[in-house]
Amino acid sequence: MEGKKYKILLCEDDQNLGMVLKNYLELNDYDVILERDGRLGLAAFQREKFDICLLDVMMPNMDGFTLAEEIRDIDPEVPLFFLSAKTMKEDIIQGYKLGADDYITKPFDSEVLLLKIKAILKRNEETAKENENIEFDLGKYHFNPKLRELSHDGKTQTLSPKENELLKMLAEHKNDLLPRERALKKIWGSDTYFNGRSMDVYIAKLRKYLKDDSNIEIVNIHGNGFRLVAP
Repeated sequence: MEGKKYKILLCEDDQNLGMVLKNYLELNDYDVILERDGRLGLAAFQREKFDICLLDVMMPNMDGFTLAEEIRDIDPEVPLFFLSAKTMKEDIIQGYKLGADDYITKPFDSEVLLLKIKAILKRNEETAKENENIEFDLGKYHFNPKLRELSHDGKTQTLSPKENELLKMLAEHKNDLLPRERALKKIWGSDTYFNGRSMDVYIAKLRKYLKDDSNIEIVNIHGNGFRLVAP
Protein backbone atom coordinates (compact mmCIF):
# COMPACT_ATOMS: atom_id res chain seq x y z
CA MET A 1 0.00 0.00 0.00
CA GLU A 2 1.15 3.53 -0.69
CA GLY A 3 1.28 6.45 1.70
CA LYS A 4 -0.29 6.04 5.13
CA LYS A 5 0.25 2.78 7.01
CA TYR A 6 -3.13 1.83 8.45
CA LYS A 7 -3.41 0.52 11.99
CA ILE A 8 -5.63 -2.47 12.77
CA LEU A 9 -6.89 -3.69 16.15
CA LEU A 10 -7.31 -7.48 15.90
CA CYS A 11 -9.02 -9.19 18.85
CA GLU A 12 -8.92 -12.99 18.53
CA ASP A 13 -8.64 -15.55 21.32
CA ASP A 14 -7.56 -18.39 19.01
CA GLN A 15 -3.79 -17.94 19.25
CA ASN A 16 -2.98 -19.74 16.00
CA LEU A 17 -5.60 -17.92 13.90
CA GLY A 18 -4.67 -14.62 15.53
CA MET A 19 -0.97 -14.95 14.68
CA VAL A 20 -1.66 -16.19 11.13
CA LEU A 21 -3.97 -13.22 10.48
CA LYS A 22 -1.60 -10.73 12.10
CA ASN A 23 1.34 -11.99 10.01
CA TYR A 24 -0.72 -11.99 6.81
CA LEU A 25 -1.95 -8.42 7.34
CA GLU A 26 1.54 -7.22 8.27
CA LEU A 27 2.89 -8.77 5.06
CA ASN A 28 0.35 -6.56 3.28
CA ASP A 29 1.79 -3.49 5.00
CA TYR A 30 -0.69 -3.00 7.84
CA ASP A 31 0.31 -2.20 11.42
CA VAL A 32 -1.52 -4.80 13.56
CA ILE A 33 -2.07 -4.93 17.33
CA LEU A 34 -3.29 -8.41 18.38
CA GLU A 35 -5.14 -8.87 21.68
CA ARG A 36 -6.49 -12.19 22.97
CA ASP A 37 -9.60 -10.99 24.82
CA GLY A 38 -12.13 -8.17 24.90
CA ARG A 39 -10.82 -6.35 27.96
CA LEU A 40 -7.31 -6.16 26.54
CA GLY A 41 -8.80 -5.06 23.21
CA LEU A 42 -10.71 -2.23 24.91
CA ALA A 43 -7.57 -1.13 26.78
CA ALA A 44 -5.66 -1.04 23.47
CA PHE A 45 -8.44 1.01 21.81
CA GLN A 46 -8.48 3.49 24.70
CA ARG A 47 -4.68 3.79 24.48
CA GLU A 48 -4.17 4.11 20.72
CA LYS A 49 -5.87 5.32 17.53
CA PHE A 50 -6.95 2.60 15.07
CA ASP A 51 -8.22 2.79 11.49
CA ILE A 52 -10.25 -0.43 11.70
CA CYS A 53 -11.17 -3.08 14.29
CA LEU A 54 -11.50 -6.83 13.63
CA LEU A 55 -13.31 -8.47 16.55
CA ASP A 56 -13.87 -12.13 17.32
CA VAL A 57 -17.34 -12.53 18.84
CA MET A 58 -16.63 -15.28 21.40
CA MET A 59 -13.77 -14.14 23.64
CA PRO A 60 -13.00 -14.46 27.36
CA ASN A 61 -13.49 -11.57 29.85
CA MET A 62 -15.46 -9.47 27.35
CA ASP A 63 -17.17 -10.80 24.22
CA GLY A 64 -16.91 -9.10 20.85
CA PHE A 65 -20.43 -7.64 20.93
CA THR A 66 -19.81 -5.93 24.29
CA LEU A 67 -16.42 -4.72 23.09
CA ALA A 68 -18.05 -3.28 19.97
CA GLU A 69 -20.51 -1.28 22.12
CA GLU A 70 -17.61 0.13 24.17
CA ILE A 71 -15.67 1.02 21.01
CA ARG A 72 -18.72 2.67 19.44
CA ASP A 73 -19.12 4.82 22.59
CA ILE A 74 -15.55 6.08 22.13
CA ASP A 75 -15.56 6.40 18.35
CA PRO A 76 -18.88 6.01 16.47
CA GLU A 77 -17.11 6.20 13.10
CA VAL A 78 -14.28 3.63 13.25
CA PRO A 79 -14.88 0.72 10.80
CA LEU A 80 -15.64 -2.51 12.60
CA PHE A 81 -15.73 -6.13 11.38
CA PHE A 82 -16.90 -9.14 13.36
CA LEU A 83 -15.06 -12.43 12.76
CA SER A 84 -17.21 -15.23 14.11
CA ALA A 85 -17.94 -18.94 14.10
CA LYS A 86 -21.50 -17.99 15.12
CA THR A 87 -23.55 -18.27 11.95
CA MET A 88 -27.05 -17.94 13.39
CA LYS A 89 -29.13 -15.26 11.72
CA GLU A 90 -29.82 -13.66 15.15
CA ASP A 91 -26.09 -13.24 15.84
CA ILE A 92 -25.44 -11.70 12.43
CA ILE A 93 -28.37 -9.30 12.87
CA GLN A 94 -27.09 -8.34 16.34
CA GLY A 95 -23.65 -7.65 14.85
CA TYR A 96 -25.07 -5.26 12.27
CA LYS A 97 -27.34 -3.60 14.87
CA LEU A 98 -24.20 -2.81 16.87
CA GLY A 99 -22.90 -0.88 13.88
CA ALA A 100 -20.66 -3.48 12.25
CA ASP A 101 -19.52 -2.72 8.72
CA ASP A 102 -19.24 -6.45 8.02
CA TYR A 103 -19.89 -9.80 9.71
CA ILE A 104 -17.50 -12.47 8.44
CA THR A 105 -18.17 -16.08 9.36
CA LYS A 106 -15.36 -18.56 10.05
CA PRO A 107 -13.69 -20.22 8.29
CA PHE A 108 -12.99 -17.38 5.84
CA ASP A 109 -10.55 -16.64 3.06
CA SER A 110 -7.84 -14.21 4.28
CA GLU A 111 -7.56 -12.71 0.81
CA VAL A 112 -11.28 -11.87 0.77
CA LEU A 113 -10.93 -10.27 4.23
CA LEU A 114 -7.99 -8.22 2.96
CA LEU A 115 -10.00 -6.96 -0.04
CA LYS A 116 -12.90 -5.98 2.25
CA ILE A 117 -10.52 -4.09 4.56
CA LYS A 118 -8.98 -2.24 1.60
CA ALA A 119 -12.42 -1.35 0.22
CA ILE A 120 -13.77 0.14 3.44
CA LEU A 121 -10.58 2.06 4.23
CA LYS A 122 -10.57 3.52 0.71
CA ARG A 123 -14.23 4.50 1.03
CA ASN A 124 -13.62 6.18 4.41
CA GLU A 125 -10.58 8.04 3.08
CA GLU A 126 -12.61 9.40 0.15
CA THR A 127 -15.43 10.45 2.51
CA ALA A 128 -12.91 12.17 4.81
CA LYS A 129 -11.48 14.09 1.84
CA GLU A 130 -14.96 15.21 0.80
CA ASN A 131 -15.75 16.30 4.37
CA GLU A 132 -12.47 18.19 4.58
CA ASN A 133 -13.66 20.52 1.84
CA ILE A 134 -17.10 21.24 3.34
CA GLU A 135 -17.66 24.86 4.35
CA PHE A 136 -20.56 26.26 6.36
CA ASP A 137 -22.67 29.42 6.17
CA LEU A 138 -23.92 30.26 9.66
CA GLY A 139 -26.05 33.40 9.53
CA LYS A 140 -23.67 36.30 8.83
CA TYR A 141 -20.65 34.03 9.24
CA HIS A 142 -18.74 31.84 6.83
CA PHE A 143 -16.84 28.94 8.43
CA ASN A 144 -14.00 27.15 6.63
CA PRO A 145 -12.87 24.22 8.84
CA LYS A 146 -9.99 23.29 6.52
CA LEU A 147 -8.40 26.74 7.00
CA ARG A 148 -9.76 27.03 10.59
CA GLU A 149 -11.30 30.40 9.65
CA LEU A 150 -14.53 32.02 10.82
CA SER A 151 -15.28 35.16 8.76
CA HIS A 152 -17.86 37.94 8.58
CA ASP A 153 -17.88 41.56 7.33
CA GLY A 154 -14.33 41.24 6.02
CA LYS A 155 -12.98 40.14 9.42
CA THR A 156 -11.48 36.70 9.96
CA GLN A 157 -10.99 34.83 13.23
CA THR A 158 -8.46 31.97 13.09
CA LEU A 159 -9.62 29.19 15.38
CA SER A 160 -7.47 26.91 17.51
CA PRO A 161 -7.60 23.19 16.55
CA LYS A 162 -10.05 22.34 19.38
CA GLU A 163 -12.23 25.41 18.69
CA ASN A 164 -12.29 24.39 15.03
CA GLU A 165 -13.23 20.76 15.72
CA LEU A 166 -15.94 21.76 18.17
CA LEU A 167 -17.50 24.34 15.84
CA LYS A 168 -17.33 21.84 12.98
CA MET A 169 -19.22 19.23 15.02
CA LEU A 170 -21.80 21.85 16.05
CA ALA A 171 -22.19 22.98 12.42
CA GLU A 172 -22.62 19.38 11.26
CA HIS A 173 -25.43 19.04 13.84
CA LYS A 174 -26.84 22.54 13.15
CA ASN A 175 -30.29 23.04 14.75
CA ASP A 176 -29.98 19.54 16.19
CA LEU A 177 -28.46 18.06 19.36
CA LEU A 178 -24.71 17.48 19.52
CA PRO A 179 -24.36 14.96 22.37
CA ARG A 180 -21.87 16.19 24.96
CA GLU A 181 -20.31 12.74 25.36
CA ARG A 182 -19.71 12.34 21.61
CA ALA A 183 -17.92 15.69 21.33
CA LEU A 184 -15.79 14.98 24.41
CA LYS A 185 -14.72 11.53 23.24
CA LYS A 186 -13.97 12.65 19.69
CA ILE A 187 -12.08 15.87 20.52
CA TRP A 188 -10.71 15.32 24.04
CA GLY A 189 -10.46 11.51 24.00
CA SER A 190 -12.63 10.88 27.08
CA ASP A 191 -15.63 12.37 28.88
CA THR A 192 -14.02 13.06 32.27
CA TYR A 193 -15.22 15.90 34.50
CA PHE A 194 -12.11 18.00 33.75
CA ASN A 195 -12.46 17.55 29.99
CA GLY A 196 -16.10 18.56 30.35
CA ARG A 197 -15.08 21.80 32.10
CA SER A 198 -12.50 22.40 29.36
CA MET A 199 -15.18 21.99 26.68
CA ASP A 200 -17.42 24.50 28.49
CA VAL A 201 -14.59 27.04 28.22
CA TYR A 202 -14.35 26.40 24.45
CA ILE A 203 -18.13 26.73 24.07
CA ALA A 204 -17.90 30.15 25.80
CA LYS A 205 -15.15 31.18 23.34
CA LEU A 206 -17.26 30.13 20.34
CA ARG A 207 -20.25 32.08 21.69
CA LYS A 208 -18.01 35.15 21.89
CA TYR A 209 -16.82 34.68 18.28
CA LEU A 210 -20.43 34.38 17.06
CA LYS A 211 -21.91 37.23 19.15
CA ASP A 212 -22.26 39.69 16.22
CA ASP A 213 -25.23 37.75 14.84
CA SER A 214 -28.20 37.74 17.23
CA ASN A 215 -29.83 34.94 15.22
CA ILE A 216 -27.04 32.52 16.18
CA GLU A 217 -27.01 30.84 19.56
CA ILE A 218 -25.23 27.85 21.11
CA VAL A 219 -27.86 26.43 23.45
CA ASN A 220 -26.95 24.20 26.38
CA ILE A 221 -29.36 21.24 26.45
CA HIS A 222 -28.95 20.41 30.13
CA GLY A 223 -27.45 16.97 30.75
CA ASN A 224 -27.40 16.10 27.04
CA GLY A 225 -25.24 18.43 25.00
CA PHE A 226 -25.42 21.52 22.82
CA ARG A 227 -27.42 22.81 19.89
CA LEU A 228 -26.13 25.39 17.42
CA VAL A 229 -29.22 27.43 16.47
CA ALA A 230 -28.50 29.20 13.18
CA PRO A 231 -30.48 30.32 10.12
